[in-house]
Amino acid sequence: MTGGSTPADSGRARSSGTTRGVRAVRTGGGLSVRVDPRAALVFVLLTGVALAASVVLIGSGDFVIAPGDVVATLLGNGTTAHEFIVHELRLPRILVGLVVGASLAMSGAIFQSLSRNPLGSPDVIGFGQGSAVGALCTIVLFQGSSLAVAGGALVGGLVTGVAVYLLAWKRGVQGYRLVLVGIGVAAVLTAVNHYLLTKAGLADAARAVLWMTGSLEGRDWTHVWPLLAVFVVLVPVVAAHARPLRVLEMGDDAAYALGVPVERTRLVLMSSGVLLMAAATAAAGPIAFVALSAPQLARRLTRSSGPGLGVAAAMGAALLLVADWAAATVFGDRQLPVGVVTAVLGGCYLLWLLVTERRAGRI
Repeated sequence: MTGGSTPADSGRARSSGTTRGVRAVRTGGGLSVRVDPRAALVFVLLTGVALAASVVLIGSGDFVIAPGDVVATLLGNGTTAHEFIVHELRLPRILVGLVVGASLAMSGAIFQSLSRNPLGSPDVIGFGQGSAVGALCTIVLFQGSSLAVAGGALVGGLVTGVAVYLLAWKRGVQGYRLVLVGIGVAAVLTAVNHYLLTKAGLADAARAVLWMTGSLEGRDWTHVWPLLAVFVVLVPVVAAHARPLRVLEMGDDAAYALGVPVERTRLVLMSSGVLLMAAATAAAGPIAFVALSAPQLARRLTRSSGPGLGVAAAMGAALLLVADWAAATVFGDRQLPVGVVTAVLGGCYLLWLLVTERRAGRI
């Protein structure tokens, strides 16, 4: 009975949609590109949601600007007052939100694919906590500036990534071992964060707690350019390894058989994922659960079993901006940090995911 398939297997194949509707488009240079029409449609729709949320958020605030005037101002046809409010005060915050959401989601998609586990998110396996330790050390021990805090968060995330990789190494890095080691490292780093808070003065502790909540408030162009530079550099690197990442989801043995340099590919992708996570955390603080939920929501919309990096990035950007809009409008005059809203939504999603995985017999 080799080579056959059961009805259950056929049902899973239909529900996952791994090959149905996929087209190969050949370019003039002889290259072929796989195009999934459903994934392309979802990507366009999510990008539209993110752009619409951007226009609404730019027009919101004490000085309300109509959506048409926001678009006209962005195209260079606004009044002097609108130009100042849009370009100097509100646009940097929106750009940070877009890039942070996309970076977190792409990092989450990378690690969930490498670990072959929907819980293998960088904010679950310790990288967000590592960035927080770096930032808190800068705030509590050195009373550093905002730029120094961002640098500390970046360094903390990178050091944590190296530590998790080395601790999880045993003739390679296996998915469940990576998740388990990461959860242990996250617990230790959370304790370190609490210790640093107890040693901080009142002003430093308040500043640290505000940063740890995760917020887009007060972001300006000095936050945009470093984050955008990291994103622009890393996205082509990740995109170039998208096919090997899809092959790695089948397991190391299958990847070796298909000619994928497994450890080198895994190291490049892990480094890129850690850098994306660290840069996003440095720019906006540890915004919870976007990296966990956005890739999974994207997979469910596209009905694809692959990583879906582009769709995940669009989902992360849209999710973060919609959460920021909710934080600014749903709770009346009291505007909440966006990290509070994503934590509530992400916590509910995590409970649903755990129940679903348990019913499926995977945990």
